[in-house]
Amino acid sequence: MKTKIQPDANGHRKFGMRDKLSYAAGDLGCNMSFAFKSSIMAIFWTQFMALGEVLYATLLIVVQIWDAINDPLLGSLFDADKRAYKHGKFKTYIFVGALGLLFSGLFFFLPLPGAPKVMRCIIFVLGYILWDAFYTIANVPYGSMMSVITTNGSERSQLSTWRSIGSMIGNILPMVLLPVLCYDASDNLKGETVFVAAIVMGVIGLVCFIYMLKTTTIRVNESEVKISEKTQKFNILRALINFSKNPAAVGATLMAMAMFIGMQGSATATTVLFQSYFGNAKISGIIMLISYLPMFFFMPFIKNIVDRFGKKEACVVGSAVSVFGALLLFLPLGNGTAGLVGYVIAQAFFGFGLGFYTCVSWALMADAIDYNEWKNGTKEEGTVYSLHSFFRKLAQGLGPSAVIIIMKLLGYNGELGADQPFAVAENMKWLVASLYSFSAIVMFVSITFIYNLNKNKVAEMSDALEASRATTTTTE
Repeated sequence: MKTKIQPDANGHRKFGMRDKLSYAAGDLGCNMSFAFKSSIMAIFWTQFMALGEVLYATLLIVVQIWDAINDPLLGSLFDADKRAYKHGKFKTYIFVGALGLLFSGLFFFLPLPGAPKVMRCIIFVLGYILWDAFYTIANVPYGSMMSVITTNGSERSQLSTWRSIGSMIGNILPMVLLPVLCYDASDNLKGETVFVAAIVMGVIGLVCFIYMLKTTTIRVNESEVKISEKTQKFNILRALINFSKNPAAVGATLMAMAMFIGMQGSATATTVLFQSYFGNAKISGIIMLISYLPMFFFMPFIKNIVDRFGKKEACVVGSAVSVFGALLLFLPLGNGTAGLVGYVIAQAFFGFGLGFYTCVSWALMADAIDYNEWKNGTKEEGTVYSLHSFFRKLAQGLGPSAVIIIMKLLGYNGELGADQPFAVAENMKWLVASLYSFSAIVMFVSITFIYNLNKNKVAEMSDALEASRATTTTTE
């Protein structure tokens, strides 16, 4: 006999595992598209589409300008839309964005290497802008949807954790499968296969979105939730001044930027490293997976680690381990079995250390917002998060562009595909090692010497804020 589900006090289905699985599926869908684009975009456009490294980097910077205004612009349009939708505004926008992601992704990866260069540039710019717009249409209301699923703080934390799980799975699948499927026996990219993979993974992402939309329970009145209120009165000069006076926010943001420069900035150089140095592009995704596995390892234990040692303390140790792993990449082990094994070991140490930060990154920012309230009497959540997001996107956009230019200066020629001269392939090895080391060292310095909230100070801050809020409530 089927068990009847008891509703909550407002008549809704009680919060439970279905909500968590549903919310995880949403970010799996988002990141299936995001990771697909990020992991293979540069190789597709510089090698298969032969766009040229300098032109590619220039166009990438141009579309990143759109990316900077995309979120607040479309978020404001979302808030301004007062129409009543059959399935609710959140679900309707997410479905439109999910459909758009599928088709804009296919357009962006059209395999037309013989097309005139002007047409290839148009496909790149228009495809990227359309993809980015639909990603925002789906992702921004998805992120804010947590506010209408539950008002309980503990339940929101659980949704956040499961969102991270969905995000990691969505990142790992393209990262591991694409190199295996999309490189031929000579380690050159098969552009037509990339297009087919875009269809398959785009459909998988759409199915994940549809599952989320079908199984998500809205428990809060959607009209009470604003998703762009943090940016409507955003004063950039005032925000920068306030942000610079918050060492916790600055430290956490520098860590995020360094991580993206190290992981995403080096992605293209890493692919060329496996193509032309180790001579096996197909295994590059499996090796990169080693950097993500520690995140799964830490998740069950992160609460106990943080409760015992503190968030900052755990990240200091973790970033020190990542520095050690990054420096191992400089060992002159060659491009044979010893070199590949050494690379795997270095990745394992780097990823192990990075796992600490990945699990508590957003908690560090939450403490930084509380620090602002503690010191200045104003929470200014929107200001802190807006600038943190802006600098993260800056690293995600400008980092890969700058690295492509550096690769060009080191002799990389995309039109040669996997047939780079050995000296160039070796340069990629040193470039990857340098990027990982820069990333790990900046993260260590940021968390150790700039981020100023250790376990004891967080406890002191929490007690002071609790007392202050209690006094305010009593006065009111």
